[in-house]
Amino acid sequence: MNLPTYLQTPGLNKAAFAREIGVSNAMLYQFEKGIRPVPPKYCPAIERASDGKVTRQELRPKDWRQTWPDLAAQHPPAPHPESQPQ
Repeated sequence: MNLPTYLQTPGLNKAAFAREIGVSNAMLYQFEKGIRPVPPKYCPAIERASDGKVTRQELRPKDWRQTWPDLAAQHPPAPHPESQPQ
């Protein structure tokens, strides 16, 4: 699930969520609207605060393997379709 979708969860208090992950309401709004990408330092907190519904991989799809090599070791890259035998 992506962060904007998660933040629309009925009953979710965005201000409380922002406090839990250590950002201001304004910064959370910027993350939600795509104005600013989520910096890597906040991704683990978002993953924890969302009970794993929003993952670091979803928050940082282009660089999560470089940012969290321990996580990358648990999730090897999928084989490229062109490298599969036919």
